[in-house]
Amino acid sequence: MALSDNQKQKIKDLLSQKLEAKLKSYGRETISVPFLARLIQDNEKIAAYSFIHSMATTLGMSIHEEVSVILASETADECFRNYGVGGAISKSQKYVIGNIIAKLRNGEREADIDEEREEVLNASTENGEFQKSGNIADFYMKRNGEEYYFEIKTVKPNIDVFEKSKTKLLEWVARRRKLVNVSNEHKLLNIYIKDRYKINQYYVFTQVKNR
Repeated sequence: MALSDNQKQKIKDLLSQKLEAKLKSYGRETISVPFLARLIQDNEKIAAYSFIHSMATTLGMSIHEEVSVILASETADECFRNYGVGGAISKSQKYVIGNIIAKLRNGEREADIDEEREEVLNASTENGEFQKSGNIADFYMKRNGEEYYFEIKTVKPNIDVFEKSKTKLLEWVARRRKLVNVSNEHKLLNIYIKDRYKINQYYVFTQVKNR
């Protein structure tokens, strides 16, 4: 789907604002870099490296979330970044989620988001409580009555990060207590594709359906 002129301009303006803000506020976090100093032996190059690293950080997670809103704004009913999912999670739901994650990590089952969501939704919601941890989705949108919740990653995760991320996704389903679309995206958001990431001995599907 091609970007509209309005979207292109908003993205250009966003990038310009981020770069200008960084140039105005930049200060080296530390001047103590003995390894780089011995390796490069050029203070100006070390300073340039520090600036580039800082700029890369600036153009990391937050910029992806803001661009995601711009991309979805013209076709979604509503869309937000840093969205509070809300809802409550019961002990039964947490047990089911923990069991799913353990079996995935041990290679005892293959990832299937549809099956996993059903298992979570079939668990008892009795005595559910609000849980602050994991409540925020990096990006949320609603389109044609369907809810989509995303956690955005800029690189492919290691297995420990994946485990935490997968747990959070399933907890979002538990919080909403209905079939919602959840995904962890490891690049700039593209809501029309299905990607497969190989992690150690098993695969995790990041699946978002365009119905």
